[in-house]
Amino acid sequence: MRGILSYSSYVPYRRLARSAIAEVLGGAPGKGTRSVASYDEDTTTMGVEAARLALDTAPGGRQPDELWFATATPTYLDKTNATAIHAALRLDSDRPAVDMAGAVRSGVGAFRAALSSTNAVLVVTSDMRTGLPTSADESSGGDGAAAVLVGGDADGPLLASYLGGASATEEFVDRWRAPGDMRSKVWEERFGETAYLPLGERAWNDGLKAAAVTAEQVDRLVVTGTHARAVRGLAGRLGTSKEALVDDLSTTVGNTGTAHPGMLLASALEGARPGQVIAVVVLADGADVLVFRATDAVSSFTPARPVAAQVEAGGSITYGKFLSWRGLLPVEPPRRPEPERISASAAARSEDWKYAFVGSRDRSSGAIHLPPARISMKGDAVDDMEPVPMADIPATVVTFTVDRLVYSPSPPVVFAVLDFDGGGRFACELTDVDADELSIGDRVEMTFRRISSGDGIHNYFWKARPIRIPRS
Repeated sequence: MRGILSYSSYVPYRRLARSAIAEVLGGAPGKGTRSVASYDEDTTTMGVEAARLALDTAPGGRQPDELWFATATPTYLDKTNATAIHAALRLDSDRPAVDMAGAVRSGVGAFRAALSSTNAVLVVTSDMRTGLPTSADESSGGDGAAAVLVGGDADGPLLASYLGGASATEEFVDRWRAPGDMRSKVWEERFGETAYLPLGERAWNDGLKAAAVTAEQVDRLVVTGTHARAVRGLAGRLGTSKEALVDDLSTTVGNTGTAHPGMLLASALEGARPGQVIAVVVLADGADVLVFRATDAVSSFTPARPVAAQVEAGGSITYGKFLSWRGLLPVEPPRRPEPERISASAAARSEDWKYAFVGSRDRSSGAIHLPPARISMKGDAVDDMEPVPMADIPATVVTFTVDRLVYSPSPPVVFAVLDFDGGGRFACELTDVDADELSIGDRVEMTFRRISSGDGIHNYFWKARPIRIPRS
C-alpha cells in the first residue's frame, strides 16, 4: 500500500491586503489578503522550508530515496533547482534530486508519479504567483510551498493510504506564459470553463471508480486550479456534501499555483479523522483526481507547523514594497557596489556550511565553531572536529544593529549576534523582521534565503528570523 508518510506546507510571513491595491490604483477593493514571498525568497528557498518541516515529522527520521521538485516559476533554467534543496537537507549524494518544472500541473503530476513509485519520494512543490498591477493574478495569487513524503507500509506508518485516482487530458489554450515573461496570459474565461468541466467530471467519476468509493463517502474534498470559475463550477457538480469542501485559502493566502494542491491537502489532513476519505481534484491543463483514506496514525500526528497557524502569524506589507520586491517598481538603490557573482569552486568546498548550516565541534572541549574551523578556540586542538548541524537549533539575539547604508534590495538591513542553545555564536542578517519591534533577548530560528544575485547566479545562505510559531 502506498500513501503519505509525512507532509507540511510553508506560507511566507508577509501578507498584502487586497484593499491596498485599490487604495493606490483605484478600482473595487478586494477582500482578504494574499501571501507574499520576501525579497530574499524564491521558489527554491520556500521549497527548502516546506521540505525541512516535512522531514521533521517523518516516521523514525525516514529520509527520502529521491527528491522531486516541481514549480512553474523555477529560479534557474538548465541548472537543476532541486540540488540546492538536496544540499540544504543534507541528503546522501546517491539519492537523486530532479526538477519537474515549467507548468502548474507539474506539482500534481510529480505527486501522482510518486504514488506509483516503489521508493520513498519527497515531493516538494513551490510557486510565486504574480501579474501586472491591478490584474486578477496579482490579487488572487499567492506564494508558498508544500512537501509530501510518499512511501509504502514498509517505510513507516501511513497517515493516509492512496485508494486510487484518475486523469483526463486534452490540449487547449487556457493559460500560458512564454519563457522570460513575468506575467501569465489567460484566454476568455468561458472557454476555459467549457473545457475544464467535462474533463473534471470524467476524471472524478473514473477516480471514484478506481478508489471504490462513492461521492457521498468523500468526507473532505479539495478542488483547486488556476481557473477560478471552472473550480467553482466543478465543486458544485461532484455530488459531495457542502460541509466536505475544504477551505481553499483564497481569502487569506491566495492561490499558490503549483504548490496549492499540496497546501490544501495538508490543511485537509490536519483536520482529518481516521477512516475519513479525502479527495483532491486539480484543474490544470486537464484534470487530476487523487483519493486517500486517513489511517489511525493521522490522529496522533502533529504537523511541524499547521497551515492555520502560519496563516494566523502573518505580518502586513505595503503595496509599494510588494511592487518593489517583484521588480515592478524600481527604487533608488543604496549608493554602494552591488554584489558580484559568487565563486562556484568556493561554494562547492563549503557545501555543508553554506547550504545546510553545519558547524564544527571540538571533540576535546565541546566548543562549537560557526563557521566551522580547523583550530579550536578552546585548547587550540588542530583538526579534531566533528560536524554539528545547526539549522534547526534556536538562538537568542545578543545584540543587533540596523544598517541603512549597506547594499540591499529592501533596506534597512538588520544584523544580529546570536547565541545558539547548547553553544555557538554567530553574526548574521535577520529577515521577516520589523526593526522597530526587535529587542535583545528575542528568540530566533535559522531560515534558508537568497543573500544576493550576480551574473545570474544566486547566492544562497542562512539568515535568522523571529520565532513566531514554535515547531512541534
